[in-house]
This record gives sequence, structure tokens and C-alpha cells, in this order.
Amino acid sequence: MSSAIYCIGIYFYKFAILIVSFFNGKAHKLRIGQREAFSVLKEKVDTDALYVWFHAASLGEFEQGRPVMEQLKKNKPETKILLTFFSPSGYEVRKNYAGADIVSYLPLDTPRAAKKFVKMVNISKAIFIKYEFWPNYLLALKAANIPFYSISAIFRPSQLFFKGYGIWYRNLLKSFSHIFVQDRNSLELLSKYGFSNASVVGDTRFDRVDDLAKQGNELPVIQEFVQDKPVIVAGSTWPKDEELLVRYLKLHPDVKLILVPHEIHEARLSGIEKLLENNYVYYTQADKADKIAIQSAGCLIVDTIGLLSSVYRYANVAYIGGGFGVGIHNTLEAAVWNVPVVFGPNYQKFREARELIVAGGAFSIYNYEMLEKELNNLLINNESGNIAGEYVKNNTGATDKIIEEISHLNSPKG
Repeated sequence: MSSAIYCIGIYFYKFAILIVSFFNGKAHKLRIGQREAFSVLKEKVDTDALYVWFHAASLGEFEQGRPVMEQLKKNKPETKILLTFFSPSGYEVRKNYAGADIVSYLPLDTPRAAKKFVKMVNISKAIFIKYEFWPNYLLALKAANIPFYSISAIFRPSQLFFKGYGIWYRNLLKSFSHIFVQDRNSLELLSKYGFSNASVVGDTRFDRVDDLAKQGNELPVIQEFVQDKPVIVAGSTWPKDEELLVRYLKLHPDVKLILVPHEIHEARLSGIEKLLENNYVYYTQADKADKIAIQSAGCLIVDTIGLLSSVYRYANVAYIGGGFGVGIHNTLEAAVWNVPVVFGPNYQKFREARELIVAGGAFSIYNYEMLEKELNNLLINNESGNIAGEYVKNNTGATDKIIEEISHLNSPKG
């Protein structure tokens, strides 16, 4: 019964996406991408090759899976990787990712599409990242005797698997060859429900940010901007974050602010410009400005994507956006540089944020007065930054543990 209800829900979802796609750009890309996925696979799949299939919902999950993909390739360069995305925000940014042999949308999780997908691609093993759980694909993989894994997974009692009406989903979850969870709370919850196919290895994001820091990309424009002044790097910000930060900048003109908005479309940038009242320079235009204009600006607006993890290296303090909305963005990209992090009140569902606060490497604020107090202190005291950096280093290593477990299995379809 649960299977039938799920499939009915999927078809309703397909219809809803169709309707919404006529006036929503993201929904339109999703619909077209899912529709054309099989054409992409037919064109690009090597029928004589075996593929390790990675599936990510969006960009954040991709970053969690990336260390595992790249380590597999490093260990065995001949490994073929198929990477699929559910969300356009992941696919559109990483559709040309060189670490995968094929990048595609995942066709919608109908029984027919799942069976066709598994038949079309010779999959040696499948890896689902964090929350990704698509029942019809799991059933198709299981029927084909293909091992499948979940990595960087987190589980909470509120999830469907642990409800009285979630037995069907819970049994499917038990079909995973192995579930690599981030924390002991997740493992204990699974154990309570009879799972024996799980272990704690940590979060692969720690390995990813550690790799990025080792690459150490320098940004000459930012070096010119910051000079030797105290620097706040604000990453993935939203309007409420920017309102507080610009207020601080106006009252502390000796400080430099590097602002990396979560969205960089025209309307968002226009709103930021009004807040700053000409006390800014855009990153993409800085090379056209003279040195005096760059050095005298109080705020550098990074109006391009892909730089944030490298920008954090210039920070004395990092402010992580999203905490006044649905939740904060990535704190680890900043912490790895021995930088203390500050964010708004909505951080509770992020384990690393909670642990950083307990350790003394992160601070949550609720209003401007709290923000000012924390920034004033952190800009002159780097002890919290060292704590944040040490926290990241102490939590690396999940990738190696995952690779060790999955590498000895290479089961083609029978």
C-alpha cells in the first residue's frame, strides 16, 4: 500500500511541477532536465563501462560527495563516475564538473524510469548523499543486485522512517549495503530500530574544506582591498544579514567588509547598493578601478560565484548568512582558515554549528547589539579562530573510511 501511495504522490508531484514550470524558471529547468535526462544518458553512456553512480540533491550535497568521487578517481583513474542531480541549483552550477564522466539530472522517481535508468547504465555501486532517498530507484538497484550506500547521512526521530506509518520506508532503508552517518545520535536512532548496516564515520564536508584550504588560492583584488585593516567576510548573506552588517560598517569605518550575497541577481545587488550608499566596489569591476578607489571603499561586493571558500582566508571574522531565515549556510569553509564564525539564531539543525558554539569557535546573535559586541571582541582576539580551525582538523577523515568500505565491492548487474 505504501508503495502505491508513494507512486501516486510522485505523479501528482510531476503534474505540480508541470503547472508551476510555466511561471517559475527553476521549475521549468527541472521539468526539462528530467525530461531530457534519458537522451543525455543515451548519448554519453559507454555501454561497455562500469559506472559508480553518485546522486546529490543539490550543490551542498555535491560538495559532500565530491571528496569521495575525487578520491576514487585518484586511487583508480580508470573509474567511471556518473553524477546526477535533483535540483537545477546543483546541476546548472556543476554540469561541467570534470571529476565526473557524465553529469545529468535524475529522471523522476517513477517505477518505469527507475528500471529504465538501471538497465541503461552499467552501475557497479550507487552512492546517495545525505538525505537522498528515492524508493523506486532503490528497489530497481536491489532487484539488479547492485550495492548502494548512503554517505554523510543524518537521522532524526521526526523523519518519516521512524513513524508508525513509515515501516515500508524504514525497510527500504535497511536495504542499503551500508549507511555512513555523521554522528552517534544518528547511529543510536538506527540501532533502536534494528539497523545493523550503519556506522559513524563523520561528515565528508570536513575533508572538502580541508582540501580547499590546502589549495590556498590567492585573490589579488581582495589583497588590494583589505590592505592591513580588520576584515569581516560575510558569506551567503540575505537582506536581514546585510542590514546588520552595513550598520556595523557605518559605525566602524576602520573595518573592511567583504560581502558575498547568496543571490547576485540585479534586484538583490541593487538593494545592497542602497544600503551601502556608494561605499562599495564590485569584485568583477575592481580591475577597472584605480587603487585609490579599491582601497578607500568600505565594502567589496563579490558579484560572482565560486570564490567564497577562498575569500574566507582574508577574514579576521566570518559572518555566515541565513540565520535569520530557514537556516545558516556552510560554517566550515570559514572555520578551516582559523577564523571564528558568527551567525543568526536559526542554526540548531546544523551539528557543526552547535559543536562550534560549545567549543568556543562560533557565536550566535539575535540583534545588532549582540552582533556589535561579538565582532568588536573577535576582531581583536584570535583565540576563537584557532579553536574553530582545530575543530575542523579534528573531524577530517570520513572520506578515507568510506573509500575503505566501498572499494572492495564492485558488483556489476547480474
